[in-house]
Amino acid sequence: MRRMRALLAALALAVAGGLIAIIPTTAASAAACATPWQSSAVYTGGMQVSYSGRNYQAKWWTQNEAPPGTSGVWQDLGSCGGSTPPSQPPGTCNYPNWVAGTWYTTGNVVRYTNGLYYIAEHDNPGYDPIISTWYWDPYTCGGQPPASSPPTNPGGFVVSEAQFNQMFPGRNSFYTYSGLVAALSAYPAFTGTGSDTVRKQEAAAFLANVNHETGGLVYIVEQNTANYPHYCDTSQSYGCPAGQAAYYGRGPIQLSWNFNYNAAGNALGLPLLTNPWLVQNDASVAWKTGIWYWMTQNGPGTMTSHNAMVNGAGFGETIRSINGSLECNGGNPAQVQSRVNAYQQFVNILGVPAGNNLYC
Repeated sequence: MRRMRALLAALALAVAGGLIAIIPTTAASAAACATPWQSSAVYTGGMQVSYSGRNYQAKWWTQNEAPPGTSGVWQDLGSCGGSTPPSQPPGTCNYPNWVAGTWYTTGNVVRYTNGLYYIAEHDNPGYDPIISTWYWDPYTCGGQPPASSPPTNPGGFVVSEAQFNQMFPGRNSFYTYSGLVAALSAYPAFTGTGSDTVRKQEAAAFLANVNHETGGLVYIVEQNTANYPHYCDTSQSYGCPAGQAAYYGRGPIQLSWNFNYNAAGNALGLPLLTNPWLVQNDASVAWKTGIWYWMTQNGPGTMTSHNAMVNGAGFGETIRSINGSLECNGGNPAQVQSRVNAYQQFVNILGVPAGNNLYC
């Protein structure tokens, strides 16, 4: 016992004198940071990047969606370079912070970035609780008030059926107004965010781009059938189970490529990878895929089309997010002008100004 006390005393003196350094065990726990994410780079499944002190791994092809993103493409691998992991929620609740790309099973409860809690109603790979409302529900935790739902459309859709018919006098009967209204439940923040003017501007912007993509809501599927076999990216682990030529453009935004059908299907809770024909056979599903892209995908741009309209970036940024690599920066000014003309017509029908930044 005396010898043990002597050893402990000697050790204490050595530490105090600086002869022995105490190294924190947590310093080496963070992984090295991968190559920093770049907006212009194309990433395929398995590639790793670092962003804001955390490492992420791509699950499928992606470009311009910064981690953690909203589509579920990025899997969070944890902090890197000594970053501090997210803190646990305070108070009586001790549920973990939500992390995009983390797999959640039914019943999991998370704390979202707004400080409120949500419970997984269906298994999902880390979808955003306030966007993917089919997968998540608000959750009351420790006496805290229930999480507030995202803004909804007061009094219904901001475009009436009469205005919709005025916008698309020659539309295909497949693109029903009722199908569009039914699709709104998938993303309540769509045309439900901000002032009445902003909500109507977003509706006009969405419908103007849809008008351009479908020839005035005439075409349900892509007309150039020679392109059909090109939309199968065989590098994806899930491949093209519906057939190599099954993932051609469909619906109001002309959803194409197997990875987009997979991502949209996962987000909407629909088997679009194995049954892409749902998009051309069910009007509500078709509209949901268009709204999914609008709300969650940056495309060739730097933001979603929804964020462009509600945050004041302007209609031009929605063009960039949908087809900017081919049309913007002088790529095809006639196509840009076609979209702008429709937008100006539609905001006039809805009685709101067009706003700034119409071109890209």
